[in-house]
Amino acid sequence: MTISAHTASALMTPSRPRSSWRRMLHALWYGRSIRAQLLLVFVLIDLVAVLLAGSVTVLRARAQTRVEVAASTRLAEFLVSEAVNFVHQQLPAEQFLALLPTQLRSIRHVRIAVTDAAGVPIALPADAERIGDRRAEGRAPAPGWFAALVAPPVEAHDVPVIVDGRSIGQVAINGEPADEIAEIWENAVAIGTVGFLLNVAMIAILHVLFGRVLDPLTGLAAGLSDLERRTYSVRLKRPQTRELGAIAEHFNALALALETLGAENQELNRRLITAQDDERRRTALELHDEVGPCLFGLKANAASIASAAGELPEPARLGVSARLHDILSIIEHLQAINRSMLDRLRPMALGHVPLKEMLDQLVRERARQHPQISFAFAAGDISSSYGDTIDLTVYRCLQEGMTNAIRHAQPRHVTIALACAAPEAQLVLTVRDDGCGIKPGTPPGFGIRGMQERVEGLGGQYSVESEPGRGTCVRVAVPMIGPQATAAVKQTNGPTA
Repeated sequence: MTISAHTASALMTPSRPRSSWRRMLHALWYGRSIRAQLLLVFVLIDLVAVLLAGSVTVLRARAQTRVEVAASTRLAEFLVSEAVNFVHQQLPAEQFLALLPTQLRSIRHVRIAVTDAAGVPIALPADAERIGDRRAEGRAPAPGWFAALVAPPVEAHDVPVIVDGRSIGQVAINGEPADEIAEIWENAVAIGTVGFLLNVAMIAILHVLFGRVLDPLTGLAAGLSDLERRTYSVRLKRPQTRELGAIAEHFNALALALETLGAENQELNRRLITAQDDERRRTALELHDEVGPCLFGLKANAASIASAAGELPEPARLGVSARLHDILSIIEHLQAINRSMLDRLRPMALGHVPLKEMLDQLVRERARQHPQISFAFAAGDISSSYGDTIDLTVYRCLQEGMTNAIRHAQPRHVTIALACAAPEAQLVLTVRDDGCGIKPGTPPGFGIRGMQERVEGLGGQYSVESEPGRGTCVRVAVPMIGPQATAAVKQTNGPTA
């Protein structure tokens, strides 16, 4: 069964809103900190509470307004009836109708209109046009949307004025909830303002409180970053919270265990490197003291045989000379291999020549082999030797750094610097070139990995900084061990009292 492009597009379309929704959800929720998430939950709960409280307030206000208006309307009807019974006996009918609204001045939430028997409205006094109006008291009317939510249906009641069985007019009583709504609105605004200020204060208090409670988690994240960078000496302060305190204690125990294991591994690596150097030294010594003299003896005997072969007859002399020539070529090839193996295992000058001179000789040899490159070597006030292990490490790092610069960087200048960092008791070697640099993402070669493992095995640091077109800088820092470190610190800080 085949699917058309239109169908496939239709099937894939719903995934876009879903991915957009996921990105939005991640930005609003998952991408936030725990403090922000907790505060956001509190604000959402607060908004729901505000909506519920507002709904209840509107419903209660609507019922209260309806009750108040209905009660005021009934009271107005009762007072009109009573006024008709008691007042018309002392006043004429027309004057009674004109004064009737004034008699009902104290009734709230109603509006009264008086008409005579012919249905003609009777003009009312200016102060009696709206009974119960509270605007004179300085109360502002409620907003229209709130009045529309709260205001009940307007009730109108017509009360006839009958005197001696004769209708002399009519009183129209209409409900007027505006003043009641304004009063409810003022109360709601006051309560809402207090609630808003309390919520703002509560959010501020929670923000500070969450920050103090969650601050150990920030410290824990920083501590984990230190562990990732192999800084095992980091320790966390135990917080007061029981759960976070237990986490901090376990973290400190883990850091202590890692620090102990790191020290043990470093010691094992140092012993391994020392054992390897010792084995290489013994192997180089055997090659130098055993294989070298044997090859020299073979070469001397072959030369002696060549001299004795001169007395042989011509056919035999030619055959023996050819064989001796082949033997001498093989011996010279074995001697070259022996010298190369000796140089790879252990430079012959190591332990006999000061470190500074040995490195200077290596740099001059590379400068002689590559005259198109300018080499500069500078060494500070360093000791003649820091032990075979450290001396050999620095020598190999310099050898590897110059080899990589010559092979890959195509530089014009190579600068080598060797110094003793006394406060840190480190021997620092820097090899810098102005070549093409290392492309990002290029994996390190076997030589770099080998040197890095060797330096880190001694507790040092091996770093490479490079940018395309701006050259490469190799920095090696090897800690000095034993009396050399103490002597270096004293030499820098001066003699102690």
